[in-house]
Amino acid sequence: MSKKAKIAVVGLGYVGLPLAMAFAQKGFKVFGVDTSFARVERIKDLKSYIADVSNAAIAAVIRKGTLAVSCDFTVLREADAVLICVPTPLKRRYTPDISFIQSAVREVARSLKKGVLVVLESTTYPGTTEELIKPALEQTGLKAGKDFYLAFSPERVDPGNKNFQVTKIPKVVGGLTKQCTQLARVLYGQIIAQVHVVSSPKAAEMAKLLENSFRIVNISWMNEVAQMCHRLGIDVWEVIAAAKTKPFGFMPFYPGLGIGGHCIPEDPLYLYWKARRYGFNSRFIRLAADINTHMPAYCLHRLEDLLRARKKKMANAKVLVVGVTYKKDVKDLRKSPALKLIELLRHRHVRTDYHDPLVPYVKLGGLDLGSVWLDAQHLKGYDAVVIAVDHSKVNYKLIQTHARLIFDVKNVYEGIADKKIFKL
Repeated sequence: MSKKAKIAVVGLGYVGLPLAMAFAQKGFKVFGVDTSFARVERIKDLKSYIADVSNAAIAAVIRKGTLAVSCDFTVLREADAVLICVPTPLKRRYTPDISFIQSAVREVARSLKKGVLVVLESTTYPGTTEELIKPALEQTGLKAGKDFYLAFSPERVDPGNKNFQVTKIPKVVGGLTKQCTQLARVLYGQIIAQVHVVSSPKAAEMAKLLENSFRIVNISWMNEVAQMCHRLGIDVWEVIAAAKTKPFGFMPFYPGLGIGGHCIPEDPLYLYWKARRYGFNSRFIRLAADINTHMPAYCLHRLEDLLRARKKKMANAKVLVVGVTYKKDVKDLRKSPALKLIELLRHRHVRTDYHDPLVPYVKLGGLDLGSVWLDAQHLKGYDAVVIAVDHSKVNYKLIQTHARLIFDVKNVYEGIADKKIFKL
């Protein structure tokens, strides 16, 4: 593919910005489009809002002229390929909210011209590309697979993972026709070494949901095992460490407060919703979602039992929650189960503070909460410290030395012998 091809990326979030950067760094002219004026202005000011993209990297492509960002969708008229990377949240009753996709597709349709490749990257239910995007774009009078080309290629982003950034993760593509697939394969092959082709957009959409459903089901199973092991008086972390010595037939997953971020908590429910429309009830997905959603409440009950054993009533306790992001060393609060735990504690009238080196303040239940300072003096004032998420910048030795009671739901203290530390 010629570097003269112009690429538009619609949506400059955790998926779109790294993707736009990857093409721009390869010398392609990239138009980044987003409805958020604040995002666009930050990029123009050479400032990143995503941990995996540095300020220096943004400055390099902006100054080189290979990346231009705007809130103006008319720039799509100049593009040879349009990649849609917008959010796909859930409504009530596990119903997908495809309004962001629909809005983006309407903008693409206004600028659609012959020969353009349109690729949806947003995670969604199987059939979205063919049932929703194709007819919407064909209302222009152009025919998919003939006048323009249409494909689905699921995003694969692991925020904070330095080993697997966007260009190092194999890409799945499925086009409406063989030519659509081939064009998408060639496009992504410019920045990604391994591109895996499937037979259709629907197969590619299903592959993404299989990946995420695999994780939610296995994590929920480990959360259930953790509860089971507690009842049986067994250390679940010891059990997992033993099981993973098996070199085949086992993959370790780990228990915790639940699942955060956008993908894992929500994406499998698109599949649950779609399957029900075809008369199929995916009991695994629903059960997995229920187990993980319940984990903050389960941890609250565990904490209450630990305090009660020390003759301390929950209502009279003062608790510090360490870590409120959904994932280690990633400044992202989306669906964070740690925030749900804080909400539950405060609902029980427990005096609750938090410490997180990545998050100076949060808005929770109408309140503005600030991260408290972590030192020996403060630690001694809490009846319990809950390790919700471990961060490399947190001094856990300090917590171990000065906290009265430590309830560790993320196994930060694996291998440290200390009777004060209680693990999930």
